Amino acid sequence: MMNETYILGIETSCDETAVAIIKNGRETISNVVASQIESHKRFGGVVPEIASRHHVEQITLVLEEAFKEAGLSWDDIDAIAVTEGPGLVGALLIGVNAAKALAFAKNKPLVGVHHIAGHIYANRLEEEFQFPLLALIVSGGHTELVLMRDHGQYEVIGETRDDAAGEAYDKVARMLSLPYPGGPHIDRLAAKGEENIEFPRAWLEEGSFDFSFSGLKSAVINKIHNAKQKGEPLKEEDIAASFQASVIDVLVTKTVKAAQQYHVKQVIVAGGVAANKGLRQELEAKFSETDIPLLIPPLRLCTDNAAMIAAAGTINFEQGKRSGLALNANPSLLLR
Repeated sequence: MMNETYILGIETSCDETAVAIIKNGRETISNVVASQIESHKRFGGVVPEIASRHHVEQITLVLEEAFKEAGLSWDDIDAIAVTEGPGLVGALLIGVNAAKALAFAKNKPLVGVHHIAGHIYANRLEEEFQFPLLALIVSGGHTELVLMRDHGQYEVIGETRDDAAGEAYDKVARMLSLPYPGGPHIDRLAAKGEENIEFPRAWLEEGSFDFSFSGLKSAVINKIHNAKQKGEPLKEEDIAASFQASVIDVLVTKTVKAAQQYHVKQVIVAGGVAANKGLRQELEAKFSETDIPLLIPPLRLCTDNAAMIAAAGTINFEQGKRSGLALNANPSLLLR
């Protein structure tokens, strides 16, 4: 019989303070998230100093809540997994230092986790991985295609050259005077509009799986500016629908092409923008025409959480990867 492994996960890379306990890398025992959206809303984006301060205030409370929800004690915990990067350096430092202090005080192994690896492993809490697999990561700071031939092996075959998809969503939302975070608001508006404005799609050079959304964002902003200057009426629903159609077209087309080229057995979607209804529907429609299974996590696992960090941390722990107490936050950590 397999020994049961309980990993405590800590995530503070941006504006969510989260702690979770995962059993055997697959089963969520507890998953507690304290969101800061209300604090950052009036600024139209995340303010790093405010995020860090909230993490300091919340981390102990969230930790206690995670143990209470799980009905476990420190004696049950095999290791502590924590997001070491990428993210906001001040925010990351709160989680890293909390994890280091706990690892020292409780004499537990410490395991550093890459934030994007966490988003990928959120899917394993729903379904076991089939290798080789392709992961499409779409979030506020990341748009990447990652090929995995085995657990813990990451090969980035496509990434954004400028703005991430989520970043473009937030900037366009700001131009339309929509609240932060902009993605869900544009998604809702797009469902009511028509795709009647021709916005650019950056396919880049032949065979490239990289992404670029900067030109699209500029085109949308120019369209809004020009209409305002000329006093022309603009239907916000149609702008949202046309913008979203351009983003989704590029994301889905490149993902399908990469999945077929690398002969993968599974495609998984990860990151906050994976909650986008338009993207989910189009991916499901296109992959239903192939024989490649598509896995999209439930909404609660798309946004930042600690269950995904503990899930990815379980693999690192099982593979013997350890971080010493010299572990530091690395805001530009690469996925390897």
